[in-house]
Amino acid sequence: MIKMRPRKRDVLLLWLLVCSGVAEALEPISTTIAVGMVAALTGILARYHYIFYYFRECCRPEWISFNRTRLKTDLDSKLFGQHIASRIILKAVTGFMSDNNPEKPLVLSLHGWAGTGKNFVSKLIAESIYAKGMHSSFVHLFTSTLHFPHAGQIATYKSQLQQWVRGNVSNCERSMFIFDEMDKMHPGLIDSIKPYLDYYDKLDGVSYQKSIFIFLSNAGGDGIIQTALDFWKEGRKREEIELKDLETALSLSVFNNNKSGFFRTSLIDKSLVDFFVPFLPLEYRHVVQCAMAEMKARNMKPRHTVAVNVARDLVYFPKSERVFSVKGCKSIESKLAFYS
Repeated sequence: MIKMRPRKRDVLLLWLLVCSGVAEALEPISTTIAVGMVAALTGILARYHYIFYYFRECCRPEWISFNRTRLKTDLDSKLFGQHIASRIILKAVTGFMSDNNPEKPLVLSLHGWAGTGKNFVSKLIAESIYAKGMHSSFVHLFTSTLHFPHAGQIATYKSQLQQWVRGNVSNCERSMFIFDEMDKMHPGLIDSIKPYLDYYDKLDGVSYQKSIFIFLSNAGGDGIIQTALDFWKEGRKREEIELKDLETALSLSVFNNNKSGFFRTSLIDKSLVDFFVPFLPLEYRHVVQCAMAEMKARNMKPRHTVAVNVARDLVYFPKSERVFSVKGCKSIESKLAFYS
């Protein structure tokens, strides 16, 4: 069925009718005119029953629509030093969002030290799918130390987490859930949502197959750094590092880490995590790129000298060679305020 696009005068009339401030300005009003306006409103709604979708976020294509071009452009121009992550994210998200009948939810687990881009990539994914990005009511962020702080309340947290996920997916099947600080989550808690990530058409009448689950963790970061260091010591380019050099060791490291939320989790044991995405430690040149991009994002004139000063002020390791940034690009914003 072809939808008729609402005419400007119809939208304006509807706006006048639904905005209380304008309605008060029109009072007092005669009964005849009031009846006429109600009739006009009824006619508009009959013709354009979907008109309210333009005023309030809904679980519809007007608000949720994947833009592959935007995601690729953002990954290419805003994410630095992460050739593996960039390639996997684009391919995984594109494949999933292009499938109208996926067999299971998309489950991504992003790993690496702080400041390497894990949270930033989650933001880019949200912005490529939801009109309101991270501010969408269909994007849900959980932080372990904030939402699940007490080890003695795991049973309560499990029940709450199940209810939160089930309730939000019931409201919109294209929901996104981001779990930050997985390395600080109490072991066993995340297993409570294992059924929602599995190959089920429906559970109690709810389908989770079109939802996205993203886990962020520093766990496994040491192994990623060691691999990057080995390549550097051998004189090999970081771009030569491939997923196969990291993925197996990364998943095993996370699975066997008894201080991680993924410790002996059924999500890994049952192969429900689609991709373990490694984020490499950032080099000096990447920090400079981050600083330049941040100035541009702030509508400042990008100045290379400022970016260099910011990059030089960070701590690097190994200490003598100063190859990798300890905090990645995490403190760029505060440093820019000082050097600008």
